[in-house]
Amino acid sequence: MNFRLSVNGIERHVDVPRSTTLLSVLRNNLGLTGTRYGCGAGQCGACYVLADGRAVASCLTTVEQAASQAITTVEGLALGERLHPVQDAFIAEDAMQCGYCTSGMVMSAAALLERIPHPSEDDIRAALDMHLCRCGVYGRAIRAVKRAAEVGR
Repeated sequence: MNFRLSVNGIERHVDVPRSTTLLSVLRNNLGLTGTRYGCGAGQCGACYVLADGRAVASCLTTVEQAASQAITTVEGLALGERLHPVQDAFIAEDAMQCGYCTSGMVMSAAALLERIPHPSEDDIRAALDMHLCRCGVYGRAIRAVKRAAEVGR
């Protein structure tokens, strides 16, 4: 089936079965590989993207569901050449090690800051709760979100 998607502000057309995951379309059809495949069950957070501003697991979202939403991937978070404050803060706080979980965490943090510009630490922990990081950068990620909140958009 043909689907029209809005991804990173650009209208894209894909011809895939309706049950195809958004993750698969992003990576395999659109070449947007910043969104990672982790568990395929929505339990690790590596595949998170924004759908109408909400952080969602793209491995559980079908292309048919995504067709009615504005999708933003980590590649589309920056404003031109200027990184999003969350991306800058993750770099400044060295909130990554292997980097596999980073894009998902960044997307959840960006969604949080859109909803709550000055979140509490509990808010930040809740927003990052669905993200598994085997390298253990949680403390640095929390500091990065706090830093991004201070800088603002």
